[in-house]
Amino acid sequence: MTPDHAATGTMQAFVYRRYGGPDVVELADVPKPEPRDNEVLVRIHATTVTSGDWRVRTMCVPTGLGTFARLAFGFTRPRQPIMGSEMAGTIEAVGKDVTRFRVGDEVFGFPGGAMGCHAQYRAMPEDGRLARKPANLSFEEAASLPFGVSTSLHFLRKAGIRPGDKVLVIGASGGVGTAMVQLAKHHGAEVTGVTSSNNLALVRSLGADRVIDYTKDDFTARRETYDIVVDTVGRTPFARCKPVLKDKGRLLAVAAGIPEMLATLWAPLTGSRRVIAGPAEERVSDLAEMAALAEAGALRPVIDRRYQFGQMAEAHAYVETGRKRGSVVVSVDPPR
Repeated sequence: MTPDHAATGTMQAFVYRRYGGPDVVELADVPKPEPRDNEVLVRIHATTVTSGDWRVRTMCVPTGLGTFARLAFGFTRPRQPIMGSEMAGTIEAVGKDVTRFRVGDEVFGFPGGAMGCHAQYRAMPEDGRLARKPANLSFEEAASLPFGVSTSLHFLRKAGIRPGDKVLVIGASGGVGTAMVQLAKHHGAEVTGVTSSNNLALVRSLGADRVIDYTKDDFTARRETYDIVVDTVGRTPFARCKPVLKDKGRLLAVAAGIPEMLATLWAPLTGSRRVIAGPAEERVSDLAEMAALAEAGALRPVIDRRYQFGQMAEAHAYVETGRKRGSVVVSVDPPR
């Protein structure tokens, strides 16, 4: 923050005042947050642009959820003008009741749907989704973890994954997919990743036992069956997955629309297979768990591209192509 911002109590942030393309994202001076008694103020060093940011910016949401999304985020214009659900940085100030953290602590956090991380500062409750940054990760690497890992942890918990399960991950090279492959392997599963030709090596490097190039091979045409099928991209309905699910198999519809959510109700009526869908629970304990996994080497951040703070709109444009591998990270420094 420049001296002028410090004097006026403002900071720089990227905001959007209307829904639309990357051009709606613009730099603005906004009030610098003041930490409450139970909050810490984090000077953000790195944040990300995720598929979630793309969805709230464009209101391009899964089938049937448009009205719900506008009720949640703003019907005619965004209620929260600052996007960004992940961040890592240094604690600059603490409220008088804070005991878990001190000024100077390096942390990473996940406000999730509350967003607000495309900025120089973010206030967070000390008992919120905030944890000390793993010592073996950079700020950029730590910031890239929470969205994909917390989503994966939620769905794998709901699925009751067990050692020896056969797991198929559709969209294995994306932000959620790269985390899902690693966490499924950590739980002792046999993992097959579905991705494009350019990303086969990446998915293998994350521990996948097999990879399927969807541009050349249809996984539904194979004779393989799986205990768990994970659809991270929302393009594979239950009817298509059902033949490759074992008895008591589970489809994890990560990017589910109304049809998949309805299938959670009727699928069990037609057999033993289940559909698990709906928004991922954002647990406070997930941050400590992913930090421990990263420190132990069981979880490796995957960063596709890095941008400077002034290139925020460019980062949004790249994510909108749908071709990102893992995470897109933005270093939060004042633009020149």
